[in-house]
Parts: sequence; C-alpha cells; structure tokens
Amino acid sequence: MSKDDLVVLAVDDDIINLKLIKSLLMKSGKVKEVIEAKNGSDAIGQLKSRGDIDLILLDIIMPVMGGIEMLKVVRADDNLKQLPIIVLTTDETKKSEALEFGANGFLMKPIRNEDLIKKIATVII
Repeated sequence: MSKDDLVVLAVDDDIINLKLIKSLLMKSGKVKEVIEAKNGSDAIGQLKSRGDIDLILLDIIMPVMGGIEMLKVVRADDNLKQLPIIVLTTDETKKSEALEFGANGFLMKPIRNEDLIKKIATVII
C-alpha cells in the first residue's frame, strides 16, 4: 500500500461533515476511495464486508454506536486491531479516552484541511 491509494472509512452521523471530508480527501490526491458510515454499527458492517480499508476517521458522538464503543470493538478484533484510527470530534474531553482505547490520532472539529492531511500522513506508515 502506498500513501496515494488509501481507502478511508469516514464515520460520522453528520452527513454534511461526511461529504466535506470525502471531498477534501478525494481532492488531496492521496485517497483512492472514501467509504461513508453514519454510525459505529454501520462502520463495523463495512469493516467486516470489505478487506481493503486502510484508515478510519471516526466521530465520537453518534447514535446507535458511538466512537468509543466502536474503538473498543475494532481493537478487540484480531483482524482489525492494527487499522489506524483518527478521532474527529467537537468534544475535547474525549481525547484521553479515545487515545486510551486505541485511537492513533485526534483532531478537533471544525477540522482544518491541512491538519487532517498532516495527521493522516503521520499515522499511515
């Protein structure tokens, strides 16, 4: 895998935010595909059905299954636990909890385009 053909799973209950992230990533030239999920449960389904996801961008506060719960599920799964996960949220108080449960990075919303691209570059090796 090179850094220029990433498949990213973006998980956020805010459809507008998902579209903005997708647009930004596709314009960056670093991403081949952005898969959208509206909550952690949807995202787990995507992870189980696809084997080509390289990175997860994960909101924390969502209905059905929130980001912390999803982090726990992913990190407990031997087939998924190595996937890089960057948490994107408006709640800075969730940072230590997200990192404790295995997030590789953390960004506060609203996200600056250049910050997201830089953070992705630091977690994809």
